[in-house]
Amino acid sequence: MKTLTTTVSLLLLCCFASTASAEDWVSLFDGKTLDGWQVKGGKAEYKVEDGTIVGTTVKGSANTFLCKGPFSDFVLEFDVRCDKPLNSGVQIRSHTYEKDTPQAAKNGKTRTRPAGDVYGYQCEITKAEEGVAGNFWDEARRVKWLDDFANKPAARAAYKDEEWNHYKIAAQGDHIRSWVNGIACADFHDSLDASGFIGFQVHSIPATAGPYQVRWKNIRIRELKAGDKVE
Repeated sequence: MKTLTTTVSLLLLCCFASTASAEDWVSLFDGKTLDGWQVKGGKAEYKVEDGTIVGTTVKGSANTFLCKGPFSDFVLEFDVRCDKPLNSGVQIRSHTYEKDTPQAAKNGKTRTRPAGDVYGYQCEITKAEEGVAGNFWDEARRVKWLDDFANKPAARAAYKDEEWNHYKIAAQGDHIRSWVNGIACADFHDSLDASGFIGFQVHSIPATAGPYQVRWKNIRIRELKAGDKVE
């Protein structure tokens, strides 16, 4: 009788844990509106179409981001499909410059980031041949990759052109990770930003190109508490 009671208790505990885990997830997009989202940076266009967020390039626009937050420690999941000629990405723990800000460039010169520009950790969305989808670029700040994919052949090949790709991003303390289509990609530590908004990017394009589009759906987040594990 004791064994049966123990077994039942364990089953109930497992069911409860599963339910609690499911309830921790919050949808960031209702599939119908962009309520609660804010456009930052540039003038690209965002709309809802067939249950997806559609971002469309605008000639002459700077990089543009559809933003929500702030968030600190979390797991973020979404599906994305991007026109192959277009580069995109998703910001996490990000911010905007409050005033025009000088930034050191790789060539030793400086450039000025205007007030309103978005900066921070960006998880890359780009064509497969680039081999960096899922890595993190420090957008409009240190302008460098935050992980090295040189010895990560699976990560370099994880992204599929012209298909829906599933992204998972985990930010927990100074530990930041990503998975693309279930394949582990970025995994690094950086303590520069502990909190900030999430932003879905439509990249700037040359004057003679486009228009191009990038689409997102199934956007959800699970905020993490101390001690939570991320698989």
